[in-house]
Amino acid sequence: MPGFWSILADAFGLIFAWDPDLLEIIGLSLRVTLTAVALSCLIGLPLGAAAGAFRFPGRTVLVVLLNAAMGMPPVVVGLLVYLMLSAAGPLGTLGLLYTPTAMIIAQTLLVTPIIAALTRQVVADLNLEYAEQFASLQVGPLDRIAAYLWDARYALLTVALAGFGRAVAEVGAVMIVGGNIDHATRVMTTSIALETSKGNLELALALGVILLTLAVIVNALVMSVRASAVRAAYA
Repeated sequence: MPGFWSILADAFGLIFAWDPDLLEIIGLSLRVTLTAVALSCLIGLPLGAAAGAFRFPGRTVLVVLLNAAMGMPPVVVGLLVYLMLSAAGPLGTLGLLYTPTAMIIAQTLLVTPIIAALTRQVVADLNLEYAEQFASLQVGPLDRIAAYLWDARYALLTVALAGFGRAVAEVGAVMIVGGNIDHATRVMTTSIALETSKGNLELALALGVILLTLAVIVNALVMSVRASAVRAAYA
């Protein structure tokens, strides 16, 4: 078996050589993750803003469910999506199981509660400051939500980046609903698990390096956004 440094050198060789299989896996991973995060933001941002800005029947239950869903095991989400999309499920006729679309659905269900719950907290803090002013100006609900989302845009961008970090590292749910099919549904996390079990450590390590690099980039972006928010607050 090759030594660690030999495997590491071969892994970087795959990266710098722009290995086609490596690029295909990375491309699919980013496409699935970015689509899921975009959908999660479309759902989670207004939902979280409404829960943070207004009092309505069932709000407490909604907040509890959102907070609980943040810690939902990914394999459970994957199982639920699998049951919905399987031939015996209510959406089985759509033929979405073992496709990138199924993976996007699973990741969206995982990330949306995170974005909604964090958005609710951000907007709730703003609401303490602006609620009376908006009430005196008779600002409508939709305008109030839009104002909160715009005012908290830096913090919410951090929330979206956190959702991306959560989605790109997901393995359990996407493996269940995607099947880890070569040239079809194989993403970075599932490929790392498969290639490691096969003994193809060079490709697994190359993907691991890319995944770690993405994690560093996301964290750097989060820090940059926070710094920009602080500068904007004191501008």
